[in-house]
Amino acid sequence: MGERPGFPPNLVLLVSIVAVSTASILIRLTDAPPMAIATWRLFLSTLMLLPFFLRTGGVSKLRAMRRRDLLLLAGVGVVLAIHFATWITSLSLTSVSSSVIFVHVDPIFVALVSHFVLGEKVDRRVVLGIVVAFVGASIIAFSDLGAGGGNLIGDALSLVGGVALGTYILAGRRLRQRLDLTMYVTPVYAVSAVVLGVGSIAVGTPLTGYDPSVILMFAIIALVPMIFGHTLYNWALKWISAPVVSISLLGEPVGASLLAFLILGESPNPLALVGGAVTLAGILVCAYQPASK
Repeated sequence: MGERPGFPPNLVLLVSIVAVSTASILIRLTDAPPMAIATWRLFLSTLMLLPFFLRTGGVSKLRAMRRRDLLLLAGVGVVLAIHFATWITSLSLTSVSSSVIFVHVDPIFVALVSHFVLGEKVDRRVVLGIVVAFVGASIIAFSDLGAGGGNLIGDALSLVGGVALGTYILAGRRLRQRLDLTMYVTPVYAVSAVVLGVGSIAVGTPLTGYDPSVILMFAIIALVPMIFGHTLYNWALKWISAPVVSISLLGEPVGASLLAFLILGESPNPLALVGGAVTLAGILVCAYQPASK
């Protein structure tokens, strides 16, 4: 018989969605540069996971891993760094709702990679979903024109973050089939923290000298959306397919937009709401077909 999960995967995935929905709000409430937030988020997450990694013989397991898997782990860490660097920066340039919608184009990216790279057949429903999502994204971009070029740059950065997220989920699905959770996420988070730290130094972003209240926010961001968010849906990837995880994460734009309205008083303009709804509908259509196979 195959290995069985210790917890219901769908319930764990639901908890992770609620947790990641808090990320954009916590980031907005943190008085620090985007690259510093990203670096501290990954650094503290790595520290939180390190005791579990060491207790399960992580170091010896790393030494025994194939070179190919080690390179793949490092590559996923770099991709995760790109995701956080671009997406967290986008939150300082555009609205929460636009940012979290654009960053969740990953189901479309997963579908395209499945077709062009993995050779899987993509039917008309996926093509329709991509077209609808593109129309919705265009509406959001048009609505952001009135807010100046900064919003469009933020939208573009979030879109790059979405492509990186899709890559991260695809690679994670592959690696999680043969690596346990801490053996996968701890090295990936560590590599990502190093890449973000080097990037922060390169662009002149200070990583020290912050008030204790800011450090506390860094820790909360690491614990809630990272450990209970990203880490839990990485756990779910062993039991649930990548397309299903991608489509489930569409709950984040809804939750984040609601929290942005309640906590930050941020309400997107009506045209952006229409564009967001159209984009989410397109992503939903696109992601549904692969998940139903």
